[in-house]
Amino acid sequence: MKNLLFVSVALSVFTVTSVTAQKKSNFLADMNLKGDGIVYVPSEQTTSYHSSTFVNFTKRVVVPAVKITTEFCSPLQFKYAQILNREVESLLDVALFSFIDEWWATRYRYGGTGKTGIDCSAFTGKLFSTVFGIVMPRTAREQYALCNKLKRDDMLEGDLVFFNTTGGVSHVGVYLGDGYFVHSSCSRGVTISSLNESYYNKKFIAGGRPITEDYTAGTGN
Repeated sequence: MKNLLFVSVALSVFTVTSVTAQKKSNFLADMNLKGDGIVYVPSEQTTSYHSSTFVNFTKRVVVPAVKITTEFCSPLQFKYAQILNREVESLLDVALFSFIDEWWATRYRYGGTGKTGIDCSAFTGKLFSTVFGIVMPRTAREQYALCNKLKRDDMLEGDLVFFNTTGGVSHVGVYLGDGYFVHSSCSRGVTISSLNESYYNKKFIAGGRPITEDYTAGTGN
């Protein structure tokens, strides 16, 4: 009898798990998802953009009306939601945060371009080419010259942020929203900092959005 009860309970658990997995599978299929929180629709169906819309060069689009619950969020999204003090469902650009995670804590090295050490403009350039498919100039000053300048309140996720740390435009990062940005810091390597920190607040020059038809800030494209 005990064995029968055990088998019955195990079967019930298996059945519930299978049903849950099947529901998730059906949900992903119905919403045309691939398990990364991205709804795939033809790019011509998206005519306007804002901070909760995501498009990249493979024309992946998150439709703002679709609610992605925590059940379908990845550990990566939970990790960076904690760092950014943000709701996990709002972290839609999985490619961006995957790139950040891959490079996290890579040490700063002036002139460096790889995993043994990378400077700020090399990091932003590599991020833009990998995540957004845009080739950026090598230095922070050259990247600044390529951008339309933005006030802090006008910046969106994916914009650049520029600082005067050693005279003129001398440091750059990528804005993540809510005052946070990712950059290669001289003291901590690749990390996320806040514009509300006294140092960066004083050194901030402007935000920048690349002047190119291929890029729409706040959309991952």
